[in-house]
Amino acid sequence: MPTIAPAPCGPLQHHFDALLQDVCASLAAHAGNLLDGIYLYGSIARGDATPGVSDLDLTLVLRQPPTPPQLETLEALRLALQARHREVLKIDFDIGHRAQVLAPEHLYSWGYWLKHQCRCLWGEDLAPHFAPFAPSRAIAQAVNGDFARVLEDYARRLDDERDPAAIARLQREASRKLIRSCNLLRQDGDPGWPASLDEHAALLLHRYPAMQAQAAYFLAQARPGAAPASGFAPALRRFTQWLVQQQAG
Repeated sequence: MPTIAPAPCGPLQHHFDALLQDVCASLAAHAGNLLDGIYLYGSIARGDATPGVSDLDLTLVLRQPPTPPQLETLEALRLALQARHREVLKIDFDIGHRAQVLAPEHLYSWGYWLKHQCRCLWGEDLAPHFAPFAPSRAIAQAVNGDFARVLEDYARRLDDERDPAAIARLQREASRKLIRSCNLLRQDGDPGWPASLDEHAALLLHRYPAMQAQAAYFLAQARPGAAPASGFAPALRRFTQWLVQQQAG
C-alpha cells in the first residue's frame, strides 16, 4: 500500500526567523484585509534551505478572488520584502482564494498542496479540512499536468531573452518545473512521494536509467547560482516532448 505523504514538520531554521516574522507582519499590516492565510512550502518549510541561496516559497490564500489592484499591492509587497532580505535568493508568492482552495474539484491540487506541502504561518490553517492523501498519479496530474504549456512558455521567453541574469533565473525555474513534472510518470501503488529535486530525479532514473545525462543537466541548471547554459531551450523542448510521449504511452 502506498505510504501517505508526510507534511513538512520539525523546527524551522533559526536563520530565517527574522525573514518569516517580517513577511507575516508586513503582509498582515498592508494586506491583512485580503488574506485568509499565509503558508510556507519548499526547502525552508522542510528545514533544508541554504541561507543566501534558497528561495522563500509562500502560498497566499485570499478571502476572495483578487482584483488587479490587489494583485499589484501583493506584488509590491513581495518586491519590497525581497529587496530587504538577503537570506534568500528570491521570494515567490503562489496565490489562490478560499473558495477555490476548498472546492471539491480542486481536492487533488489545492487540497493536497495545503495538506502535505505547506506549513501555515498566519491565519486559519485550512489543512485540517482535508484527510491525508496517499501518493497517486491523480495528484501528480493535478499538480503538474500543465507542464507542457508552462515549459513551452519558458522556452519561448528564453528564445527572446538577452539579459544573462534573467536567462539564469528562467532556466532555473524551468528546470525545477521539468524535474518535478517527471513525477507524472509514477504508477498508482508506487510508495513514497518525492520532496526534493534530487528525490524526483532519483525516481525518474529508477524507472528510466537512460535519462541520466538529461537529469544531471537539468538538475545542475536548477541549482541556485547556476550560470546560463547554451542550448537550454532546445534541450528543454526535447525533454518536454519525451515526457509528453512517455505520459501518453
